[in-house]
Amino acid sequence: MSESKNETLTFMEDGEVLYNDLYLLSETDEKGVVTYASDSFLNVANMTKDDLIGQPHNVVRHPEMPRAAFKSLWDDVQSKGFWTGYVKNTRKGGGFYWVYATVLKSIDKSGQTKYVSIRVKPSREDIKKAEELYATLD
Repeated sequence: MSESKNETLTFMEDGEVLYNDLYLLSETDEKGVVTYASDSFLNVANMTKDDLIGQPHNVVRHPEMPRAAFKSLWDDVQSKGFWTGYVKNTRKGGGFYWVYATVLKSIDKSGQTKYVSIRVKPSREDIKKAEELYATLD
């Protein structure tokens, strides 16, 4: 596999972008509109704050991600207050990256709901398992 690198990212020949030792953080309002994105998230997604803040979080959703995965995410977040799972995201300008995401529901003192997502790099083995599972879902 051919690759090229910058300081924190490795660009694979198939369009995948790999990253190490980064936490990709974001926060949305109750409707899923991005209110915060960490610099590491912006870097991996190849976006600026202007590209992402104020946009629906699904702007990074890869078309190969099954709807059932996101239904599971929202069902769990609403019923349990959190969700964890593997997500394939798309980058602005092309390419993709995988994350192991933890999404947490938070309600502030004024009763406003927000969602915080903390993402890290999954193992190659876990990505393979996620790809196999997602291939069976709609």
